Amino acid sequence: MQAIHTLLRASIDYAGLFPPAALDMKTAVDNFARYHSGDDAWALGRFIVPAARLEEFEAAAAPHLSVSSHSQTWLVAALTGADLAADIDLITSFNRRQVQRSGGVVVDTVELKASSASALDELLPAFSRQLQAYVEIPVQEDPTELIRAIGRRSARAKVRTGGVTQEAFPRAFELARFMERCIAEQVPFKATAGLHHAIRAEYPLTYAPNSLSGVMFGFLNVFLAAALLCAGFPPGDAERVLAETEASAFTVTQREIAWRHHPLDIAALDAARRQTIISFGSCSFTEPLDDLQTLRMLDRKAQRA
Repeated sequence: MQAIHTLLRASIDYAGLFPPAALDMKTAVDNFARYHSGDDAWALGRFIVPAARLEEFEAAAAPHLSVSSHSQTWLVAALTGADLAADIDLITSFNRRQVQRSGGVVVDTVELKASSASALDELLPAFSRQLQAYVEIPVQEDPTELIRAIGRRSARAKVRTGGVTQEAFPRAFELARFMERCIAEQVPFKATAGLHHAIRAEYPLTYAPNSLSGVMFGFLNVFLAAALLCAGFPPGDAERVLAETEASAFTVTQREIAWRHHPLDIAALDAARRQTIISFGSCSFTEPLDDLQTLRMLDRKAQRA
């Protein structure tokens, strides 16, 4: 297996329902079904859906999930909103129906937002042990106490790395500090938004013809920065990796991935994925992989061989 597969295996949580793609449910679910059975399925993570839209998702997914057609369970992450109790009921009912029908799909992850340790202590006990919770927290200020509170409840952290406006993007040192604190507290995390491309650069912020542009983080920057921190490199290196805009600074081979002569072998990459960075949300599944292929960091022909 290539090192890039180790770094990005099951890493792309498909958020096609959300901006800037903002697809309708049927289109997003049809896409996910195609990705799930395609050659790039190795990189696919969960389908992201608001808990309030689970019944709509269920109807759209049903044609793809007959007993005779599905071979692997679809994994779903449900986003909770203001009425947490109602959302938990929706998730519980959905999973119960799927068990009864052998439906081939399960909500095993929930995602919520919190901005204080007291809110976390109030919200997280509501979830059953069968659901892995990710908590999106602000990172403009030092998030240490929030991350510790997340860890006390065996939850995971979530960081927003962008959006459809430039103001939605954190600064590199804020993101590096978040990662370092998560690793110090042994709290795995995921990232979301603004990660369509492999390498940090200026890109259109939306898919609109006259979209404004802004500097986005690259998902390769983010994953490799986390992996370097996990391997013991100092936070300053992680910040520099996050700010890196030269594709030539990254070297991808079968056995390792390196940034400016700082190599990480497959064992180090695997440890980072298991212990630190779990996935990233993207409204496009194909665009990140197309980017890697264009940069000659991913050989799709080899993976089909």
